[in-house]
Amino acid sequence: MYIINSGDIMYIFYALLAALTSGITTLFAKKSLNTNSNLVTFLRTIIIFLFTIVVVFLFKVEFVKLDFKTLLFLILSGIFTALLWICYFKALSLSSVNKVTPVDKTSIVLTLILSSIFFKERITLYKIVSIVFMLFGTYLMVGKSDKENNNKWLFYAILTSIFNSIATIIAKFGIKNVDASYATFIRVLVVLVCIFLYIFIRKDYKDIKNIKKKDYLYISLSGISTSLSWLFYFMALKLGDASLVFPIEKLSAGFAIVFSSIFLKEKMDRKMKIGFVLILISVAILIVNNIYI
Repeated sequence: MYIINSGDIMYIFYALLAALTSGITTLFAKKSLNTNSNLVTFLRTIIIFLFTIVVVFLFKVEFVKLDFKTLLFLILSGIFTALLWICYFKALSLSSVNKVTPVDKTSIVLTLILSSIFFKERITLYKIVSIVFMLFGTYLMVGKSDKENNNKWLFYAILTSIFNSIATIIAKFGIKNVDASYATFIRVLVVLVCIFLYIFIRKDYKDIKNIKKKDYLYISLSGISTSLSWLFYFMALKLGDASLVFPIEKLSAGFAIVFSSIFLKEKMDRKMKIGFVLILISVAILIVNNIYI
């Protein structure tokens, strides 16, 4: 039986918007990574923070007092988000979008498992089949070993996947009783502080003289698109199940790879194309599993 209520439509719509803007973010971010990736990540986080402040005031978000549990989960979500960003953009600086992005999206597997544990969301046959397609598709897309970088990008991409999943689950706990814009504001603030401390300790700020004017444009655009992606994602996560919102958002991998093929001229061989199709099928299976009951 096919049942979709208005709530389903809204959080699916928000999740799709999050996927689109996230895919655009990857394109802009890749274009800006011509220097120290940690410094670039910090600068784009500043843009995101400023954008979030604007959103908070435009929507007249009320800064209510948060209980300890909610605040703790939002802070932890911000910390893991900072870690995933540092790892993700490091991976992007070492390899192509069409390799890094699929590995990052395998976070869906861990998220499904954690969702079943903490939110009692059932792991169905559909989800198991989807996981198989996702993992096999990712294997095909990773392709041959990258001898030049000793596959360092793969290490950072795997860390991104793990941190991404943990951040999502923690965020789900933290936004139950708080406005999505307010939650985003707190989370971005935590990310900004964490990345600032990271580049300060590593003294990455010294590389700011190497950033070109064109790079600042892409950094700003990636910051704005990330802000929109976060806002849509939080709204979707608050309205719907993490087991559906998360896989829909993972369509961002498809958007990112398509954009990279068009604008960055990144090419895929036949095996990678098959892997890409399998990943899209895996996401489609999860969506069907959640809207057909």
